[in-house]
Amino acid sequence: NLPGWDGIPVCEFFEKRTGIRCYLQNDANACALAEWKFGAAQGCENCVFLTFGTGMGAGLILNGRLYDGTNGMAGEVGHMKLSQTGPVGYGVTGSFEGWCSGGGIARLAKLRLGIDTTAKDLADAARAGDAGAKRVWNEVGRRLGQGLALLADVLNPECIVIGSVYARAHDLLDASMYRALKKHALSHSLSVLRVVPAALGDAIG
Repeated sequence: NLPGWDGIPVCEFFEKRTGIRCYLQNDANACALAEWKFGAAQGCENCVFLTFGTGMGAGLILNGRLYDGTNGMAGEVGHMKLSQTGPVGYGVTGSFEGWCSGGGIARLAKLRLGIDTTAKDLADAARAGDAGAKRVWNEVGRRLGQGLALLADVLNPECIVIGSVYARAHDLLDASMYRALKKHALSHSLSVLRVVPAALGDAIG
């Protein structure tokens, strides 16, 4: 997402100018750390942060520390395939990112309603009573619950914090999301799980 920035020594640049040790991290991991230390996941030993913005990615806090995998690729949940058909995200038809991202919601509205719109405008339409917009949001919520169920069963977190689109539109997603979550996830995993919007808002990154 940052053309031309491959191989640029960003940390060295800031260390020389500030005299402070610097680290570079992807947005999902950085946001997971922020929500864990200062936001909705404070006090958790195991939590997941989902971006749900331009794309869908995860930052993982497991056993009280950031987990980024063997070569930094842990948390690429947007690539998970949830269905054989549906909107494309992360280059995969019916992926978690295809169903649950700002761009994915716009593509779903085009598929289902034949309109060009944004997630924000679709949310406004749903809140104003538009039946088609409500159906799209219900479908997105169902797929969100399906994806969360996989995370709940595999990682058994105490908390899943979701940012961006969910933080602004969880009123349109929660009912169908929780129905799907209860349908697909193990009840024992759900008994310890909270799903909450990000607490830090636009400052999270």
